[in-house]
Amino acid sequence: MLPFGDLAQASIEELVELAGSPTFGAMGKSLGKRRRGTRRLLNHLSEFTGEAWQQRWEASGLNDLPRPVSDLADNKYHGYDMTYGLKSLLLMRLIKPSLPAFRVNKFVDYATLFRRSQQDPLLDKFFDQARQTRSGTRHQDRALFDVCCALTTQGISLTDLTPEGLLHYANECRRHDLVVGARTGSNRFAGLLAWEILHQMGHFPPDTPPTLRSFIYKGQRTPEQMVDHYGVRDPEIRQLIIDYLLRRQNDTDYNTRDGLARAIAGRFWATIERLSPGHRSLTIPPELYDQWRTHIRLRRDGTPRIDGGQSVLLPVRAFYLDIQSWALEEPERWGRWAAPCPISPSDLRGMGAQRRRIKERMTDRTRQRQPLLPALIAHLDDRYVDIRKLYETARDTPLGANFTHAGRAYTRPDERQDRQTKDDTFPIVRGRDHATGRIRKIHEEEESAFWDWAHVEVLRHTGIRVEELVELAHTSIRQYQRPNGEVIALLVIVPSKTDRERVLPMSAELFHVIAKIITRQTAQGPIPSLPRYDGHERLWTPPMPYLFQRQIGEVRRVTSPATVLNNIRKQCQLLAGTNPAFQDLHFTPHDFRRLFVTDLVNNGLPIHIGAALLGHLNLQTTQGYVAVFEEHVIQHVQQFLDRRRTLRPQEEYRPTTDEEWAEFEEHFDKRKVELGSCGRPYGTSCQHEHACLRCSQLHVNPKMVGRLDELEADLLARKQRAIDEHWLGEIEGIDRTLTCLRGKRDDARRLAHGSRIVALGDPSRRFRRAHGVSASSGLRVRMRS
Repeated sequence: MLPFGDLAQASIEELVELAGSPTFGAMGKSLGKRRRGTRRLLNHLSEFTGEAWQQRWEASGLNDLPRPVSDLADNKYHGYDMTYGLKSLLLMRLIKPSLPAFRVNKFVDYATLFRRSQQDPLLDKFFDQARQTRSGTRHQDRALFDVCCALTTQGISLTDLTPEGLLHYANECRRHDLVVGARTGSNRFAGLLAWEILHQMGHFPPDTPPTLRSFIYKGQRTPEQMVDHYGVRDPEIRQLIIDYLLRRQNDTDYNTRDGLARAIAGRFWATIERLSPGHRSLTIPPELYDQWRTHIRLRRDGTPRIDGGQSVLLPVRAFYLDIQSWALEEPERWGRWAAPCPISPSDLRGMGAQRRRIKERMTDRTRQRQPLLPALIAHLDDRYVDIRKLYETARDTPLGANFTHAGRAYTRPDERQDRQTKDDTFPIVRGRDHATGRIRKIHEEEESAFWDWAHVEVLRHTGIRVEELVELAHTSIRQYQRPNGEVIALLVIVPSKTDRERVLPMSAELFHVIAKIITRQTAQGPIPSLPRYDGHERLWTPPMPYLFQRQIGEVRRVTSPATVLNNIRKQCQLLAGTNPAFQDLHFTPHDFRRLFVTDLVNNGLPIHIGAALLGHLNLQTTQGYVAVFEEHVIQHVQQFLDRRRTLRPQEEYRPTTDEEWAEFEEHFDKRKVELGSCGRPYGTSCQHEHACLRCSQLHVNPKMVGRLDELEADLLARKQRAIDEHWLGEIEGIDRTLTCLRGKRDDARRLAHGSRIVALGDPSRRFRRAHGVSASSGLRVRMRS
């Protein structure tokens, strides 16, 4: 569609006259700029060969190099004119630029002028539809610009814009890093809101997906695609693995089948083909099996796997055993492939120890994070409260006025984007910090702080998985009325990992968080129903009013599990600046799940109830989560001590008198001997006639090892004298003493090598008397039991 006819070979004067038309903008100064700029640019293009202006444009090189036309001018004012001139030529549809050539030039209000110049009713309808969307004004402007830019660079009208054409524009913007607001190399696309508006208008065919992302994502791979991804060369083995995955399709989900294909086709058979080209049988020789076992112990980068490759052995062994079993049922189909499994049961003996090591690592991880959880909660709560107060103060401040928050002075800017907003509840609010001169996007900080707080609060109060968190919808909230009339709020968790729906009673704290989320989402009306992409199943779910959705760029999207993980990690890194305990440590969403059930069970909740809350089908799985501090062992020991103390006379538990305390200290003073101290029980005398070297109760001071050497030399001299005098009884006694001496010396040296001094402080006399602690001998607890 050419609104002004075919101008490909029009003269410069005709084009300059047309550029001065009111269709291309208001009259006044811009009129002279358009005319001067159009003439300057056309004069420059006329120096290049070509019958039409498009050919001269391409010959000039401006279409290939990302160079604005303003660089052709000798000063900035002539450069401004040439930018106005290029915009006029584009509105005439005289030139069809490449996307980089178009975007390198900065045009003001291009979409509005493009609509006015094209005089296209369908384009007018698109503009009106865009202004009625729930998105903010800046996102509406971006959608309008995306469509006008696509039409300009592709040289078509809106009638000819197909889903493939808009997808091409989105991919080109991403390839050239031209997506507005996106970081370099990000996975964001242009035209997201424009796609949804065109789909709602009925512009695209009925079978077109409603969003650009759902049009891009390929969805689930077939078993053939799974196997071919790993390059299995043997056609018969390839077909066998495909048939195996098809047979397992009814009892496994997509993620499990993808893992089976990775283990069997990738890490097993593709590796076998590389190690032994031409091998075509499932019967694996021992030497080839040993090579394969050595190979799978390492990752692609050469680092050893944590499990030593054990995670590959189980699916491969199940593959062999399944075929053997099916061969009995369908010998005509599976019989020829039945072969001895190369993985013997002895190869899996380390699986139990490996699971224990994993359990120990998870237990230690929970022990480290439990004392840090209050600090993280306080940080997120304080951060949200502070930014919320800043947001409210700035929102109530007129544009261009100053305000103060937490001792810092700000100015609320009065610019175009500050005045354009469609959300009256959460408008765009910015503030220029006087101390740094930086403009803070306070509305974005407030939204980020709220969702970071909400994610952690819901996770720690429910113990749900992160996939279940993002699947919570407005319909997940139910209520139950007990026979006594009490109403209990319930949270319904949809089937996820174990394909098992469960219901959680909501505590007051959890209900408060859910209520704040719903209040925020319903500020402008009902919660929008959006589709969500399930990364595990690689499917788009039906539209639902999900609770955890927010505006991401141009469109509203459901929060992804990766976003929750990354945001929690960022807050831990931020907290590490003031709390050294968070250095090199962060929380994951699954950490809150372990902490939740650990706290419940250790406080008396039956473990089978904890398993029901978590959605576990096996109590052993839940026990692996909660057996962290062995609270039940501590409780039983404390109960045993309490029962034993009740059997002792009560007078033994009276306060110690000064005479008894003096006697107690005197006893320990008398236990000090030359080589160290005696370890005999309190209140007993020496039963070995002070033969300390032979006594097992002697604790040698490591500092007295030199004295033991002297005693050894003396004993050796005495032994020689006894040998000379034939004192056989004396020789036997000296040998026994030498054996005990050398054993105690070895123990003393070992103790000295591994000893560490820990300062416990000097307890007060009142504390020592109450707890039976001697000031002279350190912390010595008097045990009456």
